[in-house]
Amino acid sequence: MGRPRTNDEAVKERLVECATEMLATRPRESLTLRAVAAAAEASTTAVYSLFGGKDGLIGAVRDRAVAGLFQDLSATKTSADPLADLYALAVAYRRWGRGHSHLYTVLFGGVQSFDPSGEVGASDPIRPLLAAIDRALAASILVGEATSIALSIWATLHGLVTLELAGALDAATAQAAFRSTIHATLRGWMTPSVFRSLRQAELAH
Repeated sequence: MGRPRTNDEAVKERLVECATEMLATRPRESLTLRAVAAAAEASTTAVYSLFGGKDGLIGAVRDRAVAGLFQDLSATKTSADPLADLYALAVAYRRWGRGHSHLYTVLFGGVQSFDPSGEVGASDPIRPLLAAIDRALAASILVGEATSIALSIWATLHGLVTLELAGALDAATAQAAFRSTIHATLRGWMTPSVFRSLRQAELAH
C-alpha cells in the first residue's frame, strides 16, 4: 500500500482559509509560513507541496477572492434597463463584500490591485460592470468614457462597503446611504435628457 496523502484538499482548504483570515486581520508581513501552517494544523512542507511557497499561497487567496466576486457579479441577470442592471450589480457587489468580509479585505487591501488602465481579463470582476456601462452608453443613457465611469462607481461602492464592514454605519444608515449614493453616482453620468426625464418622473410622483 502507498503512503496516505497528508497534503490533501482538506489541508489545502485550511491553509487558504487561515491565510485569508491572517491577511485580512494582520499586517501582510506577519504572514509567515510557520504562522499559517500552525494555524491550519499543517506543516510548512505542506505549503510548499500544495502552493510552491508563500507567494503561491497568497496567490491562491487572491484567486479565490477574484473568482468569488466575479461569479456573483456575473450571476446578476441583465434586463432591458441598463440603469437597473448597474444598480443590481452594485447590490451584488455589496452582498458579496458583506458575506465574504475577509476575502473582500484581502482583495482590496493590497493583494489585488485595481488598474483602471490595465487589460480586462476574461474573469475580471470589472467585466460585468463594464458590459452594463457599455449598454448604457450605447443607449445614450450615460455619457462619458467607460473606464472612468467604472472607476467612479467602483470607488463609490468600495467606500460604502468599507465603511459598513468597519462598523462605521448601522444597518439602516448603511442601506439608506447605499441606495441614495449609488443613484447619485449614476445620475452624475447620465445624459442631460435622461436626467431631466427622470427628475420629471420623480416630481410627478
